[in-house]
Amino acid sequence: MSNIIATYLVHDEGFNLEKKAEGIALGLTVGSWTTLPTVEQEQLRKHKGEVISVEKLPNDDVTDAFLSKKGQRGIIKIAYPSVNFTFDLPAILTTVFGKLSLDGAIKLLDLGFSEELYKSFPGPAFGVQGIRDLTGVHERPLLMSIFKGVIGKDAAELREQIKDQSLGGIDIVKDDEILFENPLTSIEERIPACVQGLEEAYQRTGKRTLYAVNLTGRTFDLKEQAKRAVSLGADLLLFNVFAYGLDVLQALREDPNIHVPIMAHPAVSGAYTSSPLYGISTKLLLGKLLRYVGADLVLYPSPYGSVALERGQALAVAENLTTDSIPFKPALPVPSAGIHPGLVPLLYRDFGLDCVINAGGGIFGHKAGVIAGGKAFRQAIDAVVDGISLQEAIKSAPELKQAIEQWGSSEVKA
Repeated sequence: MSNIIATYLVHDEGFNLEKKAEGIALGLTVGSWTTLPTVEQEQLRKHKGEVISVEKLPNDDVTDAFLSKKGQRGIIKIAYPSVNFTFDLPAILTTVFGKLSLDGAIKLLDLGFSEELYKSFPGPAFGVQGIRDLTGVHERPLLMSIFKGVIGKDAAELREQIKDQSLGGIDIVKDDEILFENPLTSIEERIPACVQGLEEAYQRTGKRTLYAVNLTGRTFDLKEQAKRAVSLGADLLLFNVFAYGLDVLQALREDPNIHVPIMAHPAVSGAYTSSPLYGISTKLLLGKLLRYVGADLVLYPSPYGSVALERGQALAVAENLTTDSIPFKPALPVPSAGIHPGLVPLLYRDFGLDCVINAGGGIFGHKAGVIAGGKAFRQAIDAVVDGISLQEAIKSAPELKQAIEQWGSSEVKA
């Protein structure tokens, strides 16, 4: 019988992790066990949650002080029979962490799916190779930039912005996640204007840049809005998945009339992941689950930017997005926030070839302008991939030299 195995970090003030684990396994499945008549036990046996393992962790005074109570910390694993739920993430998350998420200090660290469960999810439609084929870039990390200062701008201003970003050598330009439908830049106005700007840049450089359009609106209108965006020329869709729900992203991914890559934005996810004691682990929420439901690219905080994620967690997200142990196409990690050209060696060391280097202020803030900001990143990427230090590269790369003078650099080897 197939099941899903949930791994939790718990803090039990009763100092009895075995009892705690058994209470969770029963409470989220059959409710009780030893008090049931034998006949009912046999009827319900296939529905009963099972404790797989209990591992005690050293006591932590910091955690006790934070919770204002002493307790035993530990890792517990529980198997939930798949006969109990339908094969969709809302049902799965409700089963393994629904009311349990309200029950004191407990964090859902991981979910292990059976082969039968995997078959109910689509995974990325394009994945790493598909995105590389669309951009025509195969030998280096991709470079993405962000529209900045979008509030109050009209479509003509965005057209010039995107053209300059493309002229700087950017591979993908994405909308800011706060760019919603408005009279100045509705998708009917914005997308044709930006497509025109990219075409003008292409005529000058011969390089194609892709445009990721922010998909917004009421949930039940999203599919039609996505189809409209694609028909107008959107190359990718940016999606604030945690404002809408993982299942909504899956529905977009599975619609055959929305066959463009989907880029998942992490907005709102911090409400689930930030606490070390509560919520859902970053590697599960932004790594595994986004890959399962069909994200082709996943933005999340880098370990060294302005909204930093602890390095081990950031690497774990990337591992879950790309590992061969998961039976879906790999998705592209997009470590973001506060990225400038001097951080490229760190990004390449930690995330390797198959990642997207994403920058907003690191491009728009370049003293010589947006085009120079893009060129500085491309110069840094080319140098690092070729094994050349940034200090050596700046001898023939004036844009990169100026960027390092502005923001500094971190020289490391991959």
